[in-house]
Amino acid sequence: MKRPTEEEQDRPDAWAILLAGGDGTRLQSLTRKITGDLRPKQFCRLFGDMSLLGHTRKRLRPIFRDDRTLFVVNKDHETFYMEELFDANASGIVAQPANRGTGVAIIVALLRILKHDADAVVAVFPSDHYFADEAAFAATVRSSLVAAGKYNESVILIGAEPQWPEVGYGWIEPAGLFASSSHGPLLRVSGFWEKPQLATARELMKRGGLWNTFVTVGHASAFLELLRSTIPDAMVKIADALARDDLDDAYLDLDAIDFSMAVLSREPHRLLVMPDAASGWTDLGNPDRVIETLIQSENEPSWLREMCGSGDPTLGTSAPIPVSDALIPTLEQGQ
Repeated sequence: MKRPTEEEQDRPDAWAILLAGGDGTRLQSLTRKITGDLRPKQFCRLFGDMSLLGHTRKRLRPIFRDDRTLFVVNKDHETFYMEELFDANASGIVAQPANRGTGVAIIVALLRILKHDADAVVAVFPSDHYFADEAAFAATVRSSLVAAGKYNESVILIGAEPQWPEVGYGWIEPAGLFASSSHGPLLRVSGFWEKPQLATARELMKRGGLWNTFVTVGHASAFLELLRSTIPDAMVKIADALARDDLDDAYLDLDAIDFSMAVLSREPHRLLVMPDAASGWTDLGNPDRVIETLIQSENEPSWLREMCGSGDPTLGTSAPIPVSDALIPTLEQGQ
């Protein structure tokens, strides 16, 4: 009998955390014109008849069980997430009193998971990204889950192989081979660069740097150690609040915490990165990038046709000119 490969060894017991509590301010000039309201981008239908969160759920459903999927949302967005998650398990909706950044959102979800599964393998996903090849992305996620179970003292990042020296993304700088798998290499991490200048981005690309997709996978114990060593005060406050079943007071006393900057960048020796060369990852962080992605994927929703026809200035320079030219203003921001 043929033995399954690493990619085929799915972990039905793994947990997914979907981060859906952001305010989407960078894209609000576009999403408000599309929807007519102030819903954040994760609840907006930019591609087809599903929201970005809906596409994320569909993408991950073949990998993670519904009862092991958590959605971290913001109570201010209740009107939008209750409509979006009407069919989700109520216990899987983690409603924060306010948006305190990705670091706090991950702590709350992780501690909730640990109440049910002390030996959990956990994967964290933003809910506002695009993947041109979702099957390739799924293969990378499955491989990272296997690796997380095997190397349970490290947190694994998925790093997209860059197509150009992008100055609007975070970068991961690899530090050499840690292990090999049938999916590809697993690399050590030497450091992070958040939205570097163009010259630095070009140098990082030459040195084999990777775009930080923010997709993060690891054993719960590895996440705990990483968080305790970088943001211990927030860990204690949230743990105490969950024990009292009262997050409201704790959130009043918490500053926003960026997981990449406050946690990942401070402890690169605890991290590994798995390169992703095939999924065609894009972070939909601003209107230009949304339009570029739609053009590249030959996707033309009705709202885009209407806005192009009216010459709407929200589209910037991306809609009426080729994608290759549309990238130039973005790159020049780093000069």
